[in-house]
Amino acid sequence: MRAAFITGHGGNEFVTLGARPDPKRKPGEVLVRLKAATLNRVDLYMRDSGAGITHSLPQIMGVDGAGVIEAVDDGEKLLAPGQSVVLHPGLGCRRCEFCRRGEQVLCTSIQYLGEHRDGTLADFISVPASNVFPMPSALDYAEAAALSVSYLTAWRMLFTKARVQPGETVLIFGIGGGVSLAALQLAKLAGARVIVTSRDSRKLQSAAEIGADEGIDSGSDVAREAMRLTNGRGVDVVIENVGAKVWPAALRSLVRGGRVVTCGATTGDQPSADLRRVFIRQLQIFGSTLGDLDEFGQLLTLVTQSGLKPVIDGRHGFHDLHAALDRLEAGRQFGKLAILVDES
Repeated sequence: MRAAFITGHGGNEFVTLGARPDPKRKPGEVLVRLKAATLNRVDLYMRDSGAGITHSLPQIMGVDGAGVIEAVDDGEKLLAPGQSVVLHPGLGCRRCEFCRRGEQVLCTSIQYLGEHRDGTLADFISVPASNVFPMPSALDYAEAAALSVSYLTAWRMLFTKARVQPGETVLIFGIGGGVSLAALQLAKLAGARVIVTSRDSRKLQSAAEIGADEGIDSGSDVAREAMRLTNGRGVDVVIENVGAKVWPAALRSLVRGGRVVTCGATTGDQPSADLRRVFIRQLQIFGSTLGDLDEFGQLLTLVTQSGLKPVIDGRHGFHDLHAALDRLEAGRQFGKLAILVDES
């Protein structure tokens, strides 16, 4: 089968488009012919180093994906050949204490597609049936694939961790990336007021067009602006995946008792810690990664009922993968960069 895989670590010179062995479907698994995947920051991380993530080379890239079922077990009642589906990328052990209580995302030996095992940038993949979900019919394959990482991550951050309520104010750093845009769309559906940040005025304008209530130039004093926009009160929730560079502003933007949820550290993972502010103002800090199987089902139900459509920056064939990775690395995208697996 055709696949995009890494043969080493460094840059695009280690990203190869070529042939890899077809996956062998095991009992309890579903063989899926992939139609689309979208790029995530972890794709760059795996290409560049993959440090700290157990994997072997060559490895097929791609974390999320959507496609059509090719084969399932006889007697499977929920899934059938020819059905359009979307994949949950986290494969839990099903035995540890976290898996047993339904928190697969906390599994002590979880494996992610495109990180610990072959991923979705290929013609076929075989995964456990529990990781395969019917695709919302109103979405195309690229839009559906986008749900598996960015939108599921934003869902858990907003609703499981921060428990955002209607009327609250949410500050989202770095609008334009997949998680930040997903958080904007989901927070607005929840009835929140949303403030976003970016250095790019065009991204701020685009965010306003899809519902952002206010935009802040991230080159300015973000905390001061957030306070001004909330009449000195501060925001209820901060959603951030930037890390060290924005951490002081994130804490200073919060109302007393406010919540900050973080899922990334692209500018560093050792931020200054204003502990006095944390305990005096009784701030709540949550770490979050992806989401579990039940949360994914809830997200898909909301997408079906609300008509939400993920924001797609562009759709690319396999031959455009290097250029798409470059665009992601430069941060030029507004929305998800989709790779159409069934197009050359």
